[in-house]
Amino acid sequence: MRAIQAVTAGGPEVLTLHEVPDPSPGPGEVLVDVAAAGVNFIDTYRRSGVYPMPFPHIVGSEGAGRVAALGEGVTTLAVGDRVAWSDAAGSYAQRVCVSAERALPVPDGVSDTQAAALPLQGLTAHYLATSTFPLQPGQWALVHAGAGGVGLLLIQLAVARGAHVVTTVSTPQKADLARAAGAEAVIRYDELADLTAELPALVREATGGQGVDVVYDGVGKATFDASLASLRPRGMMVLFGGASGQVPPFDLQRLNAGGSLFVTRPTLVHYTADPAELHQRARELFDAVTSGTLDVRVGGTYPLAEAAQAHRDLEGRRSTGKLVLEI
Repeated sequence: MRAIQAVTAGGPEVLTLHEVPDPSPGPGEVLVDVAAAGVNFIDTYRRSGVYPMPFPHIVGSEGAGRVAALGEGVTTLAVGDRVAWSDAAGSYAQRVCVSAERALPVPDGVSDTQAAALPLQGLTAHYLATSTFPLQPGQWALVHAGAGGVGLLLIQLAVARGAHVVTTVSTPQKADLARAAGAEAVIRYDELADLTAELPALVREATGGQGVDVVYDGVGKATFDASLASLRPRGMMVLFGGASGQVPPFDLQRLNAGGSLFVTRPTLVHYTADPAELHQRARELFDAVTSGTLDVRVGGTYPLAEAAQAHRDLEGRRSTGKLVLEI
């Protein structure tokens, strides 16, 4: 089969197309013919060596396709079933082995491209809005990178729960997308001379002087200080990623000074470790897509051989929504 390997740690240029042996499903696994694979920041962290990985390795962990073969003991799926997944190593390939208990059934009415675009970012947006800080009607949330893959989904889920959303974006096009998703206030951080000083003031202006109940921050280093300063007393800072770099250690007394603030650093794996919880979250997401209440924006599709360009576009902040490799 054809697959994209990272031959060594480095930039997008280390991603190359290779012919490799087809995998075989082990006990409790299914072999899937991959139709589409999602492109995520975690793929870039693994490719670059930020997250330790063996080299070479086949990149990717998310996708959608049809079951081609069953491993020993698998009784919950059948050959031909459509499934999606968020955590199967080696998904930038024509075939991949997926844990049967973590393979997510894809309903009719959801395309392969949508199904590949939804699991990782959709599950992330879902746990953030419903579990890490369960949004209630009338609360205010600040969502950074509101036109990104997680951002657009998170805004929609927040609004569906009755919350109000302030978001940050970097272009007029991204501002329009965030507003269409339901954001009430959109801040262009590229127009701010001093993000740390100006953003909190604009957030308070949008929220009647109170600040937000929660900040969902997947940007990290560049936005962390401004995020903390945008919270109302007893607000929660939810740091779920580091697209701009990792946040350095900081003095916990800042939480006291900011008004008895909370900070958490959640990870998807801890909110989907139980297969029952994973499937419940996925069902709610797919139901929202099929009912028309959740729009999955695919900002770009690429053939498998152009995975390196997809990584360049993702890291260069040139994309909106989700990037997908069509196999």
